[in-house]
Amino acid sequence: MSMNCATRSASAPGKVILFGEHAVVYGQPAIAVPVTQVKASVTVAPAPPGSGLTIVASDLGADYRLDAAPPDEPLTAAARLALSHCSAPEPDATLTLRSTIPIASGLGSGTAVSTALIRALAEFLGCPMETAELSALVFEIEKIHHGTPSGIDNTVVAYAQPVYFRRGHPVERLAVGAPFTLLIGDTGIRSSTREAVEQVRESRRRDPARYDALFDQIGDVASEARRAIEAGRVDALGPLMDENHELLIELGVSSPELDELVESARFGGAMGSKLSGAGRGGNMVALVEEDCVEEVAEELREAGAVRVIVTTITTADTTAD
Repeated sequence: MSMNCATRSASAPGKVILFGEHAVVYGQPAIAVPVTQVKASVTVAPAPPGSGLTIVASDLGADYRLDAAPPDEPLTAAARLALSHCSAPEPDATLTLRSTIPIASGLGSGTAVSTALIRALAEFLGCPMETAELSALVFEIEKIHHGTPSGIDNTVVAYAQPVYFRRGHPVERLAVGAPFTLLIGDTGIRSSTREAVEQVRESRRRDPARYDALFDQIGDVASEARRAIEAGRVDALGPLMDENHELLIELGVSSPELDELVESARFGGAMGSKLSGAGRGGNMVALVEEDCVEEVAEELREAGAVRVIVTTITTADTTAD
């Protein structure tokens, strides 16, 4: 392997979990989709000999040399993992990162940053990797962010396609039978996935029968949603989202702010809505018809959403690696 020393760039989208959050940690299925309206972008450019690798991420307040950074910092851990995977020495280069994905909001900011960084650095080093390899490396960085990640975030972001995910099973990319539109409403409250997952784990330890039953119900909803998505039965997804949200409330991971946005979306005409991701803040997601987008978005803003993202989910490209 030899470095071509040409500037290389890569990007990765955000994501939302449509169904199955939290239960996916316990072996149940989940569905996640990419959000291409927001993304992380990384450029790696040659630097003068002896410069080493400098990481510049103004959005994150980072500007340091790799050899001076702590090993468990996610950006440097991702860079070192890429170097190890490529069996390459530290290059003389400047790695510049930018992201439009809100941090700690359930949109996969950390995952997208790791994905774009590893992909761009590997390309710069002259060792492009298969998507499955990339996803596996990003999963290692997910452990720093989240402690015991399910594996769904790195999968959907690396493949940039809708996925049906079950821990320990091969990745299944979804064929979307009919396009559907989502509104993502941000509470503006940062939420730690690690803390939320640990809270649910502790609750399950105290009452395993109750929580395992809830996980089973959430898994059943995700399985039914998959069938609806593949069959193009968009109208069936709304009630399933509502049901999933009620189960997440029972898990104890919602919040008054999330519930307010979820109810406001329904009041505005959404076909269904729910929290998305870890909960306790972050984002919610609503299924809307095209002619209701502006009305529902306005309801969300009036209810306190600090930003609203519109995204349309379409058929996955099953020809990708």
